[in-house]
Amino acid sequence: MRLHRLDLTAFGPFGGTQSVDFDELSAAGLFLLHGPTGAGKTSVLDAVCYALYGSVPGARQSGQGLTLRSDHAAPGTRTGVTLELTVAGRRLEITRQPPCERPKRRGTGTTVEKAQSRLREHDAVAGAWKDLSRSHQEIGEEITQVLGMSREQFCQVVLLPQGDFARFLRADAEARGRLLGRLFDTQRFAEVEKRLAERRRTAEARVREGDTELLADAHRMQQAAGDAMELPELAPGEPGLAEAVLTAAAVARGTAREQLTIAECGRLAAESAQAAAERALADVRELDRLRRRFAEARERARLLEERAGTHREARARMERARKAEAVAPALELREAADAEHRRAAAAEARARALLPERFADAGAAGLAAAARRAAEELGGLESARRGERRLAGLLAERADLDRQERADEDVLAETGGWLADWDATRAALQERVESAQEAATRAEQLAVQRDPARRRLAAARLRDRLTRDTEEAQRHALAAGERALAARTHWLDLKEQRLNGIAAELAATLRDGEPCAVCGGTEHPAPARKVAGHVDREAEERALAASQRAERDHAEAERDLGLVRENLAAARAEAGDTPTEQLGAEADELERTYGLARRDASALHPAREELRRAEQEHGRRTAAQREAAVRAASRVGHRERLERERVALEEELAEARGSAPSVTARAEQLERQAARLADAADAARAAEESAGRLKAADGRLDEAAFRAGFDTPQAAADALLDPSAHRELQRRLDAWQSEEAAVRAVLAEPETVAAAQFPAVDLAAAEQEAVRAAERLRRAASAEDEAARRCAELDRLSARAAAAVRRLAPLREEYDRVARMAGLTAGTSADNERKMRLEAYVLAARLEQVAAAATVRLQRMSSGRYTLVHSDDRAGRGRSGLGLHVVDAWTGRERDTATLSGGETFFASLALALGLADVVTDEAGGVRLDTLFIDEGFGSLDDQTLDEVLDVLDSLRERDRSVGIVSHVADLRRRVHAQLEIVKGRSGSVVRQRGQ
Repeated sequence: MRLHRLDLTAFGPFGGTQSVDFDELSAAGLFLLHGPTGAGKTSVLDAVCYALYGSVPGARQSGQGLTLRSDHAAPGTRTGVTLELTVAGRRLEITRQPPCERPKRRGTGTTVEKAQSRLREHDAVAGAWKDLSRSHQEIGEEITQVLGMSREQFCQVVLLPQGDFARFLRADAEARGRLLGRLFDTQRFAEVEKRLAERRRTAEARVREGDTELLADAHRMQQAAGDAMELPELAPGEPGLAEAVLTAAAVARGTAREQLTIAECGRLAAESAQAAAERALADVRELDRLRRRFAEARERARLLEERAGTHREARARMERARKAEAVAPALELREAADAEHRRAAAAEARARALLPERFADAGAAGLAAAARRAAEELGGLESARRGERRLAGLLAERADLDRQERADEDVLAETGGWLADWDATRAALQERVESAQEAATRAEQLAVQRDPARRRLAAARLRDRLTRDTEEAQRHALAAGERALAARTHWLDLKEQRLNGIAAELAATLRDGEPCAVCGGTEHPAPARKVAGHVDREAEERALAASQRAERDHAEAERDLGLVRENLAAARAEAGDTPTEQLGAEADELERTYGLARRDASALHPAREELRRAEQEHGRRTAAQREAAVRAASRVGHRERLERERVALEEELAEARGSAPSVTARAEQLERQAARLADAADAARAAEESAGRLKAADGRLDEAAFRAGFDTPQAAADALLDPSAHRELQRRLDAWQSEEAAVRAVLAEPETVAAAQFPAVDLAAAEQEAVRAAERLRRAASAEDEAARRCAELDRLSARAAAAVRRLAPLREEYDRVARMAGLTAGTSADNERKMRLEAYVLAARLEQVAAAATVRLQRMSSGRYTLVHSDDRAGRGRSGLGLHVVDAWTGRERDTATLSGGETFFASLALALGLADVVTDEAGGVRLDTLFIDEGFGSLDDQTLDEVLDVLDSLRERDRSVGIVSHVADLRRRVHAQLEIVKGRSGSVVRQRGQ
């Protein structure tokens, strides 16, 4: 990777745009980056890192990147970094702009503009740049892929921070491991350790869970065995638990089977005794039943003898009822004829009551003739009824015409009043539209004047502020000039004093027998002596440095003054000489006038809409007035036709209705009279017919009663039984017969008669003995069932425990294997003698490579005295693997790096940093790093060591590398000719570059 060019705009302390040409600096192989504290040396390196990775190293990266913007930048200048570099044979250009705040385009306040990125590649064939991506994520992935290292690795390998490596040199193994882990990405080995630890915990948890379930089954077996089983005193996870549980289960099963055999024998004996007791109880119960059966039969025979008379009466009653059943049809027919005749007579009486008196004695034929005459008269009124309905329609139509006439009169009155004011209304609305149109035109003219007035006011305020800044800058420049003049005068005075006493200074270097540097003589009889207040070289150089600093301050103050004057001239050209207060008042008046015009112009659209609606209303009302007049003219002829038709209909109806109030009422009277006459004629005919049927039924009833043997029909009717009484009497007769037959059968049974000869038996004693035998059998069966359940439960739990032991066997093997591997990788296993973790083991191999690469340069820097070696010794009770010692060739002893002096620590850490850069570069896929930066530490070296260190750095050019040194050491400015100086000022820092 070789850097070509870096452009910074409003970045860090750089207020404007600054460019760094790394090609020019790298031509010398070694270049110096220097400048006063706070000028921005580190910001140049931050810009390189930000261009590549979109962030700056360490704690300087905060927020969303808003802190990267320079406080010296102009408000409209966008912060940005552009880096041009060659990596893996590709020439790339990366441009990044962090998020920044800018004024809102609408309204007040600020808004945050998003970050932007762009990646371009130079096409050598076409000789032009082509865009690759503008996505932050894609650019980050592409840069990380081509460089082969992360931001942390880049900051450690390319931007060599000496303070970090000095701490790394003296750090303990844990701190050293954290840094190496970030650089070499050994997180995957730490993940292996973590994964093995997790698998060990998971396997252990599964084994403990299985053992817990096994112990739970053991407790269940103990409960099933009646606490006769002894459990092993082992916790889940302890070895031997499974074998102990299975052994205890086998003992419990044998004991339970012995108890089951004893219970089976007891049940068989109880069953025999219970069967004998049941047989004895059955015999006693049968004898007692037969004795009671014989006694109950004797009692039932006695009761039958007592009710014999009642039985004979019931049989006679049943015989009379059977004879009367032959007369029952004639009785029912006579009752039906009588009921029908009474209903017909009542209906005739009701129908005659509704007729006039003249029809009281009329027969059925007379009533039918009167009904026909009424129907004929009703048919003659149908035409008059249609005329009456038409008259009602004429009256309704005339009422509707009256309503329409009143409505049209209201319309004519309303529209006439509204149209009378139309001209005044339209003129007023047109005047409002014209007034709003004029206000809109005036607002447009004022809007054009607003922006120039605001810009002129802003320029006037800037002019006033810059006037004050100019006065302050003039005073500062004048004071700086006076200080520079005083410092130069002081330096010239000291220089003159030193020249006056230079003889004494030269005499101090004279030695007997050695030639004088002035005259060449070897004898020095009277060398000059230093007088009081003699000025030596160091005092003169301090005065010269103070004079140069004062000159730079003066030049910087003059530059600041010139910049302020330029800005002031630009502001005056924009604002003129008009006072700021007057411009502000004019701008306020313009804004007020513009606001009033806008307010008046806002009424233009409502006024136009109101005028359009009024014109539409005028058209609607005019049409309504015209239509109402047309309807009024057409109603006059229609009303006259209706009146003529009404008079003719009224004359015709008066003749048809007679004395009735209307034709409809007359028709209703005739309809009712015809209907009543027809009903009365039908009722009279029905009454005559029912009287004939009743007389015939009486004759048939008398004949049937005589044939059945009854004197009168009433006697036959009294002998009849209703169905329920007949059924009840028949049931009583049947029950008597059944009871008599049953009693005779029981008294004839031989076993019942024989049982009656035996004495009474003790049934309660036999039942008690049977209950006691059944209880003994129940207890024996319960004991057997309990023993059987115990055996079954113990068999089930034992099989379950055996299956669990078989399932746990592979888990135990896996746990033992994983636990051994986890302990070995974590450094806690006895097989790991040095207690070295897997990640530390890998890092130890990397540290050996780093120490070997660093030793090559350390030996040159220390003139072959020191060698860095890796040590895997344990420190105290801790773990080993990442120790770092130095071998002193002068003493032949190996010692800790913490014993090195300050200068020795610097060049040892520098060698370590360079070696680490080589190893990380190889680890990153061999990406060539042609540009390196080394930060500070050179001030702790003596001249000889500094020369050796610079020789080592200069030798990096053999690998076509360029090295940038970031340092305050003044002697490096004489030794390193290619320099990049950062000069700070009130308006921000600037870059000065000097080539070879």
